[in-house]
Amino acid sequence: MDWKRFGIDEKHAALDALAMADCEAVFKTFDEIRDFNQLKVLNAFIECRVGSQHMSGSTGYGYGDIGRDTLDKVFAKAVGAEDSLCRTQLMSGTHAIAVALFGLLKKEKTLLSVTGTPYETLRTALGLRGPGFGSLDEYGVNYRQIDLCGGEPDLRAIEREASGADVIYIQRSRGYSARRAMTLEDVEEISKAAKRGNGSAVIVVDNCYGEFTEKAEPLQHGADIIIGSLIKNPGGGVAETGGYIAGRKDLTELVANRLSAPGVGREIGSNPLGYRNIYLGLYMAPQITAEALKSAAYASALFKRLGYQVDPAHDAKRSDIITSVKMNNEDALKTFCRAIQSSSPVDSFAVPEASEMPGYDHRVIMAAGAFTAGSSIELSADAPAAEPFFAYVQGGLNLTASRWAFLRAAAALDRGNA
Repeated sequence: MDWKRFGIDEKHAALDALAMADCEAVFKTFDEIRDFNQLKVLNAFIECRVGSQHMSGSTGYGYGDIGRDTLDKVFAKAVGAEDSLCRTQLMSGTHAIAVALFGLLKKEKTLLSVTGTPYETLRTALGLRGPGFGSLDEYGVNYRQIDLCGGEPDLRAIEREASGADVIYIQRSRGYSARRAMTLEDVEEISKAAKRGNGSAVIVVDNCYGEFTEKAEPLQHGADIIIGSLIKNPGGGVAETGGYIAGRKDLTELVANRLSAPGVGREIGSNPLGYRNIYLGLYMAPQITAEALKSAAYASALFKRLGYQVDPAHDAKRSDIITSVKMNNEDALKTFCRAIQSSSPVDSFAVPEASEMPGYDHRVIMAAGAFTAGSSIELSADAPAAEPFFAYVQGGLNLTASRWAFLRAAAALDRGNA
């Protein structure tokens, strides 16, 4: 690569070559995962006989919307589910999780989180902070949690506590925390432990950032329901909005009645703009997720060589698309995020500042010059502007652009430390 032409000096060009060499073996692994998942998704399209007629939308109530209904079937097959709701009416991953939990839990039922406190944006919905606004807590649902033990699931505690729980909740990705992502093996061990303690407990996995990062999904490893956002991995950088809830058919039907209203369930919900971009995004998802994984591993390799604390390591097993890079202070965090923003195809001229954001306990700084606002499958970097000043890097539609952005961020940090 002629990096000099694009503003990268010899020092950082040399670091790029070293980082790429570091990642050579793991890139091959990502390619194998991509190829397997690509054929899995393609065959889901073929088996469901997707046609041009399914790209069009509907108006009004959306009764008989074949594009919507076929999309549910394709998505279910792609992730190994009995059924799914893959809908534009699900506005975010947080919304999809809340809808599912409200559908599965009733008064005096218990939700047990076994991966510690869930991601910040979900805490108000659970009733863990702030005004309830109709939270699960206000509706009489009990909440308990088991913290990770040294970053690992506490299987003995899970088996013991599952006896009094109705829904076991697993957050696959790390969120704004230093712990590792949960692998499919972790999901299976947790599910087995929970089922030993309570065979009727429903295993729910927040699958955000984890889709297509491995050759299977949590449903093949003990989960009953998985949930996520379409502007992350499964939207392939093309879907403009939406979310999904997939898994056991009986549970999906329960949730569908909470998504709309009891009695009409999944039968309503129109989308006048059509479904082309959601179908296309799902088809592209294995390829784009592989690029995001490569971008994440490259970031780990590059910044480790520069002396930064990174997690996970470039050659570690990955179950989400996130890499954390520890900055020394808020100024360094701003420098990093601003360099990522200035390297983006959209809003490159914007200057990120840390500010209050709905659903977060701290001021948050976000760099996200994306074609879809808030998309986490496109290259972004965000973090609470507070100790320990981890920048959480995610996404990357293509590795070349991600490399350039990270090299520019590395150079900016070097200048700041001079």
